[in-house]
Amino acid sequence: MKIQNQERVIIENISPCIENGNFSLKTIANQPVFVEADILADGHDHLRAVLQFKAKSDKKWQEVPLSPLGNDRWGTTMISENEGTHEYFLEAWVDWPLNWLFGTRKKIDAGQHVKSELLEGAEYIKDILKKIKGKAKTAAESWIATLENEATYNEALELVKSDSLQQLFFDFPTKHLAAKSPLLPWKVERKKALFSTWYEFFPRSASETAGKHGTFKDCEKLLPRVAAMGFDTLYFPPVHPIGEVNRKGKNNATDAQPGDVGSPWGIGSKLGGHMSLHPELGNEADFKSMVDTAKSLGIEIAMDFALQAAPDHPWVKSNPQWFKWRPDGTAQYAENPPKKYQDILPIYFETADWKNLWDELLRIALYWVEEFGISVFRVDNPHTKPFHFWGWLMAKVQEKHPHVLFLAEAFTRPKIMEQLAKQGFTQSYSYFTWRTNKHELTEYVNELTKTERKHYFRANFWPNTPDINPFHLQSGNESIHLQRYALAATLSSNTGVYGPVYEHLVSDAIPGKEEYHDSEKYEFRHWDWKKETNLSRIMAAINHARREMPSLQQTNNIEFLEINNQHLLAFHKWDFEAKDRSLIVVNLDPHYAQNGWVKVPLAHWGIQAGHTVRVYDVVTKDSYVWNEEHCYIELHPVLPFHIFKVEF
Repeated sequence: MKIQNQERVIIENISPCIENGNFSLKTIANQPVFVEADILADGHDHLRAVLQFKAKSDKKWQEVPLSPLGNDRWGTTMISENEGTHEYFLEAWVDWPLNWLFGTRKKIDAGQHVKSELLEGAEYIKDILKKIKGKAKTAAESWIATLENEATYNEALELVKSDSLQQLFFDFPTKHLAAKSPLLPWKVERKKALFSTWYEFFPRSASETAGKHGTFKDCEKLLPRVAAMGFDTLYFPPVHPIGEVNRKGKNNATDAQPGDVGSPWGIGSKLGGHMSLHPELGNEADFKSMVDTAKSLGIEIAMDFALQAAPDHPWVKSNPQWFKWRPDGTAQYAENPPKKYQDILPIYFETADWKNLWDELLRIALYWVEEFGISVFRVDNPHTKPFHFWGWLMAKVQEKHPHVLFLAEAFTRPKIMEQLAKQGFTQSYSYFTWRTNKHELTEYVNELTKTERKHYFRANFWPNTPDINPFHLQSGNESIHLQRYALAATLSSNTGVYGPVYEHLVSDAIPGKEEYHDSEKYEFRHWDWKKETNLSRIMAAINHARREMPSLQQTNNIEFLEINNQHLLAFHKWDFEAKDRSLIVVNLDPHYAQNGWVKVPLAHWGIQAGHTVRVYDVVTKDSYVWNEEHCYIELHPVLPFHIFKVEF
């Protein structure tokens, strides 16, 4: 092993540290993060360690001391108020002045004469004089005289034992042969990265008139409904011109009939491509008006960033090198056997012209951000494009606009989803859609919140999407719709739903498949947008509770609770400051009432059994007084959950 220097201190096993610093730790502004590491040295000398961090654009580092946690583990908390790219590192050293101070105190307590040691102490103070100013420097100079003068020996002993001298050495450390960890990246994002409530609908289905194609103006009229239900993010499938060549018909028919509108994901035609709007939806002014109105209601419009093209997209003629062509001259369309997407040409990222391709895709993203104020993108199938492309594109966008967020729509293998998150995706779709029983839900949430993933992977829980009509929702049973939304909205701080099919209990499926019959992916539908259902009212109550309860605005502070019934799932959550606490119980049986005794986490709350705890159901508005460690719960399918706000 090559000897590099005389450093004696070892810094290792830093946490959080994503892939040895190859990827960024993620937090939001004002979110504390606890950083820890193993810090050790040979012998028994006194060690000091600090954490230093700053925004990458800043010149000055912030420094906080680490404290020993036991067994050579050290830790501290860092926090930033500012969004953007940050960096941090750990620094540790053998602190010779403190070694001298503590060693000399022991000798004094043992009655030893310490004349020589006092002279050493004076030298340590001299070493730091140049760092001190004003009254502190005057005091330090007087202390040097006291330590060096035999006539003030007794005063010097008192000085050695004083807090003042110890504080001086602590405030102005002598970092002789300090060891430093590698510089580690840290991304700080705005609160919506951690807490968001998404609603999705198809703009072309927004018309109040049956048989009429919806417009952005129709969507604008629906914004108060979305806001009243408590959603803060409205996601639209692609709003660009739809290809006419190989256009899909209703229910994914290969041949479109006259009047069929095709799939919005078949982007591009003679009317334009990714920087154009579908003319039947409206023009740029209509789109901008809708975006601005949404913002005035506390809603951000999330655009679909789908990097693919219809066979008649303008790129096919202007940049044919961006697509893959067969030997017979035909283009390779998208496939996911047994599914075929004849209306979509995947972009050929291995093209020799990749640099120009990447620049064009970046130009598209920046166009919607800078021209229309779009700050959220839902990215379609990112797992079918190169990882490094995404890392580059998102870094470029956020370099200019750090507030822009990206949601990865990638229902694929775990390590691929994790890699996308490491590359920089703000949020990720998740497996929640298929986790239904108590064991599956508990195991999955613990994977997300108790492993390293909690530092970079933010799961967004969706009960359904236009692509996924899960088997358990296909019965149209209201109770399971209530159950699944309550779970999604409380287990994760980021949640979303595809409506109005969800709240209207529209669940007709293609037999044997998790796909909607008469899917809006291939036609526009007519909905009664004024219809209010029991489900929509309860969803609104849940969403408004999320806005009022900080404990539900984060995901990782969660513990599952003991409850003696496999059909009941119980857990509690708390915010970063542990000021707001919630306790949630959900009946996973959509057909029968279930009851059991939940073990209340009194110890975690710092109270003893017998002390009164009041729990307030934020949906029913009922309140209960608990003073025992085990409390009885009974939930019926009519309202299969409790969301309790805990009050001491």
